[in-house]
Amino acid sequence: MTENQPVKVGLKSKITNKLVAVYPHSVNVSSKEVEKQVFDWYYAQGCANEDELPNLFVDTLTDEELKNFH
Repeated sequence: MTENQPVKVGLKSKITNKLVAVYPHSVNVSSKEVEKQVFDWYYAQGCANEDELPNLFVDTLTDEELKNFH
């Protein structure tokens, strides 16, 4: 992730690499801060999501991924 330009990020499965959730904000901070923000946001969407978090990772998204998500 670049720190200079805002980018769209989402959560992907470590197992299937499938996009699970799109973070609704553009980010332009360090990777560690972004990961915490995105994980906190996803957890806030539903407490059951906590069980999924160990199997997810934060990744930058392409326009194609955004277009094809749900």
